[in-house]
Amino acid sequence: MNKKDRFKQAEFAAMLGIAVNIGLAILKGIVGVIANSKALIADAAHSGSDVVGSFAVYIGLRAAKRPPDAEHPYGHGKAESIAAIIVSLILFLVGIKIGFSSFDAFFTDVEPPKSMALLVIAISIIVKEGLFRYKYRLGTRLGSNALIVNAYEHRSDVYSSIAALIGVGASVISKRVGIDWLAYGDPLAGLFVSILVLKMAYQLGKESIRLSLDHVLSQEEVEPIKELILQNKDVKKINTLYAREHGHYVIVDLKISVDPYLTVEEGHAIGKKVKASLLQHQSNIRDVFVHINPLGKD
Repeated sequence: MNKKDRFKQAEFAAMLGIAVNIGLAILKGIVGVIANSKALIADAAHSGSDVVGSFAVYIGLRAAKRPPDAEHPYGHGKAESIAAIIVSLILFLVGIKIGFSSFDAFFTDVEPPKSMALLVIAISIIVKEGLFRYKYRLGTRLGSNALIVNAYEHRSDVYSSIAALIGVGASVISKRVGIDWLAYGDPLAGLFVSILVLKMAYQLGKESIRLSLDHVLSQEEVEPIKELILQNKDVKKINTLYAREHGHYVIVDLKISVDPYLTVEEGHAIGKKVKASLLQHQSNIRDVFVHINPLGKD
């Protein structure tokens, strides 16, 4: 898949997420107020944060597709990781807000919400699970960390909606079964949602920060790259090989040893062949920097 098609699909997924989240946030917010459901209002806030998160991913994708320039010779691939970090921070702040709001509800008289809240929550679960599966598969196929993070945002929304469904359901039936304390199932669900959101924010933020710090591929991951290089019989030895993750693509820094009696031009030609081979057969590699050493005792 070429870069143009990759970003076209990724941008469509981001815009789809924005449109769906806006619709769900508005629906949950309105019904949450009408139905008097703390959990549903908290869930609406969660969906609202997804809107901001999807916008951040979209902006990151737009920046990441820009070609290398004088100030960014390695390209702009890390823009996706930065966008993912922003999404994680937004999730963390939303989790704190939802937690405090739900906790306060335990110290006031709670009126059970209306049953219409249950229908909206069920719709949200179905829609968000569909978005998660779509974005996760696409993000994995395209190698986009920002899309994968955004997909898990939708999955965290599914979990929060399930918690809200249980809590609101318990609160709705509290009067019917004559168990008053079940009315606190609604704010309890809101509190549980906040914990899920905070946990998801931590996990996704940790992974995104790791990818933004010039993380290199493991020995197992670079083994196919080494095998491809050594297929060239003119390469006598691989001295060093660092494959750095740069957003959705990889930059390879390579030192190889060749026959010490070759001319500079011949050594340069070997380096060009190695680079061309890696770019042709490893779709995730964006650029290769090859240093030629003369084979010797050192």
